[in-house]
Amino acid sequence: MSQPHLLTLLVLLLCCQGPSAQITDNVVERWKEYSEECQRNMSRLPAPTELVCNRTFDKFSCWPDTMPNSTASVPCPWFLPWYHKVKHRHVFKTCGPDGQWVTGPQGQSLRDATQCEQDDEDLKAQEKFARTYGSFKVMYTVGYSVSLCALLLALALLLGFSKLHCMRNYIHMNLFASFILKGVSVLVIDALLKTHYSDKIDGYNVQVWLSDEVTAGCRAATVFMQYGIVANYCWLLVEGIYLHNLLVVAVFSERSYFTLYLCIGWGAPMLFLIPWVIVKFLYENIQCWSTNNNMGFWWILRFPVFLAILINFFIFIRIIQILVSKLRAHQMRYTDYKFRLAKSTLTLIPLLGIHEVVFAFITDEHAQGTLRYVKLFFDLFLSSFQGMLVAILYCFVNKEVQAELLKRWQRWKLGKDLAEEYKHTYSHAPSARNGAGSTCEKHQLVSGCANGLGRSLGPHPGSQHLERSGRSTAEHLALGGHHHCYEFPETTAESHF
Repeated sequence: MSQPHLLTLLVLLLCCQGPSAQITDNVVERWKEYSEECQRNMSRLPAPTELVCNRTFDKFSCWPDTMPNSTASVPCPWFLPWYHKVKHRHVFKTCGPDGQWVTGPQGQSLRDATQCEQDDEDLKAQEKFARTYGSFKVMYTVGYSVSLCALLLALALLLGFSKLHCMRNYIHMNLFASFILKGVSVLVIDALLKTHYSDKIDGYNVQVWLSDEVTAGCRAATVFMQYGIVANYCWLLVEGIYLHNLLVVAVFSERSYFTLYLCIGWGAPMLFLIPWVIVKFLYENIQCWSTNNNMGFWWILRFPVFLAILINFFIFIRIIQILVSKLRAHQMRYTDYKFRLAKSTLTLIPLLGIHEVVFAFITDEHAQGTLRYVKLFFDLFLSSFQGMLVAILYCFVNKEVQAELLKRWQRWKLGKDLAEEYKHTYSHAPSARNGAGSTCEKHQLVSGCANGLGRSLGPHPGSQHLERSGRSTAEHLALGGHHHCYEFPETTAESHF
């Protein structure tokens, strides 16, 4: 494929500035159709019998045979996104006296496509939107990156502490995994699209765009991203269902429901993703599958997301009603009552994804002007930072997790202090000078004290409050192991219920 003219590259670059690859996918696909139509039309015409500038497709327009020392004129190509505004205008190309198309100093094809260019007003509006979206992209990239770090740490903590393994935390861990899947898929598809639609566009990159291997990889990444998004909403729905059952169902057998939760969280998205892949492949097989010309196909994926948001919203209303009745039953002061209710409500919003309801009924195709910017910012900001908020509320401020971390820290500190005390005590003893103090003795001493079987060799800096309560540090650590996962600490988010 010969190198495209600079104007063609500028047209494609302009399209790449949109909020997604949808416009670019459309342009590339329509450009392919225009090119194929041009090649078919040229092959049907008889060969010229006299000196002419030969028919050609210069990667922008389709040119017929043209007499020397004349200027050819053809309508603006219909693959341009703004073709409806320039469809009655023309592009011009000059044929030289030697029967060759006039070229530039470096042999590039020349044409006058001034009439086919975008209006200045539209160009400025598009540039403004491109700058705005560039800022949004930096924001949500930071948000997803921070959320991924927080979610990975939270998932590692819940997996690492065996005493925290219970139904509630199993659901939390799956929710964390769905947020991680969603965040990774969004960052991966962004990186692929940036590579796929490179800022440096030349003949090689255009050929890469159209290759089956690159297109297949881009589509696989899009499918992966869509599965991560739908699965994330499904696990938010599972959290809402679990919380509702915990508060409403009198006899609630958690184990019997876990298989159902897994099916809803990881299995249900496949029921919608597979039909979507099939219809995209058969009826809208355009580049990276980021184009939604037929919104009916897009609703295959939008419906489960919309349904999950709607169900969680009703669960949210029901839980608020329960909270109001519980708080009233405790006969709290009015100011305390309002504070507790507001705190519980604000906690539930990110945990169940209730913020999605605000723009759930305003679709992307109907959002225009300022509303489009507001919706875009709202969706991108909250979606990217929601994972971090969920990790904080479900893990980092959870007293069970904090108790386990404190216990591990105290054990490590106690072992370190005992080792230092052992070294200080036996460094002046004859047995130490004779090498009688073996490593085994040190290990037994530290292990015995850690299990409450030995006597403290010295005051421990963090044990004074335990001594005043009549318990040694070792006893506190041993008793801490009996803290059960199903207990709701007094100050966690779940304790408000």
